[in-house]
Amino acid sequence: MNSKLKELLSECHLDHIAISVENLEQSVKTYEALGLKFDDKREVVKEQAVTTAFAHVDDRAHIELLEPYGEDGPIHQSIKKRGAGLHHLCFRVKDVEQKANDLREHGFKLLYEKAKVGAGNCLVNFIHPKSTGGVLVEISQKIEGQ
Repeated sequence: MNSKLKELLSECHLDHIAISVENLEQSVKTYEALGLKFDDKREVVKEQAVTTAFAHVDDRAHIELLEPYGEDGPIHQSIKKRGAGLHHLCFRVKDVEQKANDLREHGFKLLYEKAKVGAGNCLVNFIHPKSTGGVLVEISQKIEGQ
């Protein structure tokens, strides 16, 4: 792989595909039957009202299962409105705030004015589906030193 391609790939790559589920542990068993191995750790992200489970797909990408934590969060509302299923795609970027500003300059609508802390010690923001042809897209940056 040439150095320019490596540089481009390091600036933005698929981090995870998120799937909303009604029962996290039952869904983990379903995907493990397909051959995935989920981390034992479950993370509650109170600000998003969600419990997560992650499985590695390769050395970068994951499957993230999202179960509502309570009845007030966006995942609960999404399942209530559309049912469980594919929720969003997440791309890891070097600087989530800079990427959000660049996207706004190109006419994209983001859900948050400022990035919020998400699962896995990351700063996250979401691109509104109206800006991406109907797909909710998350941009994520690992918080250094965490």
